Amino acid sequence: MPRFKDQATCIRLIDFSESSQIVVLLTEQHGKVRGIAKGSKRMDPSSISRFSGGIELLTGGQVVAVVKETTELATITEWDLQQPNYHLREDLKSQYLASYGADLANAMLADHDPHRSMFAALNTFFSRLADRSHRSGALLRFQWTVLDCCGYRPQLDQDVISGEPLPERQTYRFDPNRGGMTTQLATASGGDWGVRRQTVELLRETSQSKTTGSPAAIDRANRLLCTYLRAILDRELPTMHHLLDGQQIV
Repeated sequence: MPRFKDQATCIRLIDFSESSQIVVLLTEQHGKVRGIAKGSKRMDPSSISRFSGGIELLTGGQVVAVVKETTELATITEWDLQQPNYHLREDLKSQYLASYGADLANAMLADHDPHRSMFAALNTFFSRLADRSHRSGALLRFQWTVLDCCGYRPQLDQDVISGEPLPERQTYRFDPNRGGMTTQLATASGGDWGVRRQTVELLRETSQSKTTGSPAAIDRANRLLCTYLRAILDRELPTMHHLLDGQQIV
């Protein structure tokens, strides 16, 4: 694909010089693309017409890029801003959560691996953050979609150790290595985590695109999925601390 035009969302951005930017874009049909936008920050009429005055993090638009096999960075030749997502700049917590979503998409996806469902999920997540009263539920659905799309959907109905149907009880253990719930005792290494029945039921609802739990239950479920994603990546993303440092997301 030497040249393409596609819908894209900016999930990472670095100022390369006074006039150029290095970006990571999640595109609808071509997956994650790393590129350099030369002259994107110039204020002359030609540059503004080609780059809308520069590419900004957490915004969406239409991109035109040239990909060469001889270089890791595509050449971004045009950017038409279409989703400025102003609401993400007006509220700090929404911006934190959107930044986490962008970091997660960047970390979980390989370059040039098309994931249309992930592209749609990220943009839906950004849109839902405009409603501050439901952003925790939006985060939970997004994290679940990331795990599902990337092949790490948690097992909630069978014991991942015994293989038997998961019995009804008040507490379970979540084993991140096996990716699901168990009733077995904690491992000697302490690598699994206690999970309430209420949290399991909420995740089952989330798998059916419903989120009706209490704010406290949604917060616990978000922390569980974030911790699971951290275990999958074997590292903590800088933006994960907004979920894991003890602060309540409301």
